[in-house]
Amino acid sequence: MERSAKSRKSSRKSDDLEKMDEIDGQVGRIEAAHRIEKSRIAQDKLIGLAQLLYGQFQQGIVPHISLPSRTKGNIEFSAKDDVWVYGNQETLRSVKTVRVAKTLLKTVHLSELLLKEHLKNNRGSTLREIYYISENWDIAKFHEQAESDRLIEDLEIVTSLHREDFHVRPEEDGAAVFGPLRLKEQTRRGEKEMHCQEDVGEAGYQIPFNVDNIEFLSHDAKMVMAIETGGMYARLIENGFDEDYKAILVHIKGQPARSTRRIIKRLNAELNLPVVVFTDGDPWSYRIFASIAYGAIKSAHLSEHLVTPTAHFLGVQPSDIVDYNLSTDKLTDQDVQALKSELTDPRFNTPYWEKQIKLQMDLKRKAEQQAFAGKGLDYVTKTYLPDRLSEMGII
Repeated sequence: MERSAKSRKSSRKSDDLEKMDEIDGQVGRIEAAHRIEKSRIAQDKLIGLAQLLYGQFQQGIVPHISLPSRTKGNIEFSAKDDVWVYGNQETLRSVKTVRVAKTLLKTVHLSELLLKEHLKNNRGSTLREIYYISENWDIAKFHEQAESDRLIEDLEIVTSLHREDFHVRPEEDGAAVFGPLRLKEQTRRGEKEMHCQEDVGEAGYQIPFNVDNIEFLSHDAKMVMAIETGGMYARLIENGFDEDYKAILVHIKGQPARSTRRIIKRLNAELNLPVVVFTDGDPWSYRIFASIAYGAIKSAHLSEHLVTPTAHFLGVQPSDIVDYNLSTDKLTDQDVQALKSELTDPRFNTPYWEKQIKLQMDLKRKAEQQAFAGKGLDYVTKTYLPDRLSEMGII
């Protein structure tokens, strides 16, 4: 009887494992089909662009494409999505001049590369590699990487897709994440699961360039904190801030990469976690916050995909310089000009930002995150952050 019971138990366990394998196989097939469909859509969009230009040529129309003007004067607030997007101002790119004709020629060469090498062969290139690949395109080669980067962005706008859909990778690393989060990443070698505290070193989990290959499995977090500098990110981990306050820490490494902004957006939207941004107290750092919460002017076409409108600016605020008597540096002429520019930037057109920016111009000082170390290594996690988070209603 005992042997029979064990046999039945073993049989049930075997059946359960078979069912799990079957489910995993079904999920894998669904994900593979999804990737194939995304590739097909991207191919169709690029072919459609080529057909548009060729059709104009056949009809005796000067080949051209229209693109939104990517300037500060052409971004407007979308009440529907609560983000900043491009307005109605457009620029016409036609072959009426040699310079623009060359730009369209480069666009066609780039589209051919993405179509034939990337999408059809399931390959990819970095932005830097694309610049060097163009050396074989004769008069269509790029003169600098900034030129090829802009054309990639143009293709995103024209096709309503993202560069990741074309298998284009950035040079810069994405965010590092440390905190109470378990996730699963789809890699070329299969699926990989990990906990972003227990299964990583103190540098954290390095996210891939395509954050949509990540699935959030479970978490025990109460907030997401995006941190500008590596020194402060390491300080919070060493002090156990992630454990004490159940915080997912994201090292944004200065001006955040797209993958950084995307994972912050997903953590907020999918896990319903509040996001706070902790940077240095200078005009350049305020723009880091703006790119996360409002969107960047050069990538306003991606705002709905990358921006977290409910993100809060934690500090360092100009008022913190006074309230906490922080060590400071004098504003440079470039800093002052940047602050003046922000006063005319529609993204900073709020009573809060106007008050803080004008205060900083009066103080003529700026402060780094590490300035809190002058009050002791625990001050930032024991005093400043709890004070600010409580003031903001996060804790």
